[in-house]
Amino acid sequence: MLWPFPLAGTLPPWLILFLSLLDLVIRVLAVGIIPGNRRPTTAMAWLLGIFFVPVLGLVLFLLFGNFRLSRRRRAQQEAVNRRIQAGTSQLARLESRYSGPEWVGSAAELNRRLGSLPMVDGNSVELLPGYPDSIKAMTAAVRKAKVFVNAEFYIMSTDHVTEDLFEALVEAAERGVEVRVLFDHLGTLRIKGYRKLIRRLNDSKIQWRPMLPLRPVHGQWRRPDLRNHRKIMVIDGEVAFTGSQNLIEPSYNNPRHRKVGREWVELMTCLRGPIVTTINVVFATDWLSETDDSLEDQLAHPPELAPGTVTAQVVPSGPGFSTENNLRLFNTLIYSAQHRISICSPYFVPDDSLLYAVTTAAQRGVAVELFVSEKGDQLLVHHAQRSYYQALLEAGVRIYLYQAPFVLHAKHFTIDDEVAVLGSSNMDMRSFSLNLEVSVMLLGQDIVTRMRAVEDTYRDISHELQLEDWMQRPMLVKYVDNVARLTATLQ
Repeated sequence: MLWPFPLAGTLPPWLILFLSLLDLVIRVLAVGIIPGNRRPTTAMAWLLGIFFVPVLGLVLFLLFGNFRLSRRRRAQQEAVNRRIQAGTSQLARLESRYSGPEWVGSAAELNRRLGSLPMVDGNSVELLPGYPDSIKAMTAAVRKAKVFVNAEFYIMSTDHVTEDLFEALVEAAERGVEVRVLFDHLGTLRIKGYRKLIRRLNDSKIQWRPMLPLRPVHGQWRRPDLRNHRKIMVIDGEVAFTGSQNLIEPSYNNPRHRKVGREWVELMTCLRGPIVTTINVVFATDWLSETDDSLEDQLAHPPELAPGTVTAQVVPSGPGFSTENNLRLFNTLIYSAQHRISICSPYFVPDDSLLYAVTTAAQRGVAVELFVSEKGDQLLVHHAQRSYYQALLEAGVRIYLYQAPFVLHAKHFTIDDEVAVLGSSNMDMRSFSLNLEVSVMLLGQDIVTRMRAVEDTYRDISHELQLEDWMQRPMLVKYVDNVARLTATLQ
């Protein structure tokens, strides 16, 4: 019942009847409304919550049940996409002449149709697996900036690791460079030192905005757990950085993490060539959404030089799109694999389609390996992830647990000797439906070989999980894993 049962004896009969009918109506409506445009597992999880804990379940559904941005925001996003596409028509001449396997071209066409961005040749790619190395590389690039710097990160913090980079951003703005900064409102708000960051930005000439702000008093309301999870930095349209790393020290300014030695392990990449313009399209889209300020002039003249040999394509995704761009790409590539798949994801909580793609690949003889953290930083997500290990191991997937207390936060995978994908997207339902993400598909044996070298370092300090050992874990732990799995589908 929606009304407290112990109070039934104190209420008049007419009110009891009314509440009973209301309870019945809500349950009947829930059965017919909640499954709409949701996965059956997601709908069932919400229905179970409402039926077992009616009041709390209903309140949580009203708060978190809508995984789309507001209608106004979606309309704005569609308008932004049209303006960006019209303003970047010159990118069509940069279309790739990649002559690899047909299935790679098919994946690229899928990306083009979903995200509107082309596959382009002539790029250079530098992988930056060291946490301090990526901060230093971004700082050096900002210090050379002449025209503009666009920085967009889920989390930002001014601390002993990022101080030099923020100083470089402030100095660039002082010397006339247009510096724009975006950070996720709630993602950054919860980090210690938020007010210090805001003061630092306000005291500078940097133009900045919080992304997806949640301010009910100002009429800015949405599902509270929608996030802009992207990590992007573009300098002068010539160099770009993207990957898994936020702008914060590797223990996230958390004394509890420092006490146990927990640090985040990341992978960033530095890109040069035509791909930089397409990455900047993603920033320009988000900047226009938050400010109504168009950056189309930055996108009008993509680099003429081809500094490398890597073919690449940017894949934006998130609730602003009508499709789950990242999930569709991941599934397409995994089903296309013939020999080897290596996946690294800090939060591997797949929907049915991705789970079937991965396990089917292993069952048809593809060598599939998964790198995850031995101990996760988010309790429910970590236990939900663990609930999939048995199915993966039974299918033949090899699971490597990255040594605790480190959190393997890098997000990337490789397919055969043809494709590498990295970016901000986890392989979980949150990244597929709730988060605004950006991924980059990189083609060719050279970049795959270099990515595999990074994966080899993970394997060296991980231990492989064996099915027989996994099946011996305590019953209580299994119970917690299974309960957590239910919460993972509440979208």
